[in-house]
Formats: sequence, C-alpha cells, structure tokens
Amino acid sequence: AMKRSHKRWGVPVAVQMAAIYQESKFDGNARTPRKYFLWIIPMGRQSSAYGYSQALDGTWKEYQHDQRAYGARRNRIRDATDFMGWYFKGSQRALGIPLHDARNQYLAYHEGRTGYSRGSHRDKPWLLRIANEVSSRALLYDAQLRSCRRI
Repeated sequence: AMKRSHKRWGVPVAVQMAAIYQESKFDGNARTPRKYFLWIIPMGRQSSAYGYSQALDGTWKEYQHDQRAYGARRNRIRDATDFMGWYFKGSQRALGIPLHDARNQYLAYHEGRTGYSRGSHRDKPWLLRIANEVSSRALLYDAQLRSCRRI
C-alpha cells in the first residue's frame, strides 16, 4: 500500500510509515480519547480523527470528493496511505514543503495547512518535539528499508 502511494504521490515510504506510526501506531481503528464530564460521564471524543491516518471527518470527505474515492475507508491501510500521499502532495504544492521533509510535512498535517502557514506550531514545544521524533523515525525506517533491499 505504501509503495503504491509512493508511486502515485511521491511521498517516501519511510515518511508515510513515520507519520502513521505517530498518528495511530498502525492501529486501523485508532480514535482520539473520550472526553468526560466530572471524570465519569462520557461526552464524546476529542475530535473526529479516526483510523491509521487519524484523518478528521472534513478532511477525509474533501479527499473522497477530490479523488472520487467515495468508498475509501480510514481503517484500510491502502486508503489511509493514499490519503496521506494526497495530503502531503497538497502541502508540497501549497506550502513548498518537500515530500521527504517528514518534520515539516507532519507539522502541516497536524496543524492543517492554514495553521502551519500562520506558524501555529511555533508556540507548541510539545508538537515540535513530536515532529522531530517523526523525522528521526523516518530516517530510521529509511535506513531499515534500504538494508532489507525491498524498497
């Protein structure tokens, strides 16, 4: 699935893997934690993020419409990696972020393109730390993939 997305969108497999690891730890049914009232009464989830890519409902619908992929599902790795490729390619076009730049692609993915262009990530040290971890993980995955000669 990731090789297919790489072929279609140009996003390196290692960058896709690092972003998906950070977003869902490769759990196709991952969801954000529930919110609680008085620590007891469930009040829904923190956001609509779901699946491997933790795509929000609105962004997922935009992808489905743009790609005419109305049957795409966030809990299918093939669809999630295609979505991520589509989103990262859009960030390259709109923001000039190279596809191999896992750190800044992740920041734009997390904050949204508008948030990234406004610099919303700069005031979030925790997010900058996570983006650096995504970048390091992408380098590690890249080295591992090269050593097994499958990519």
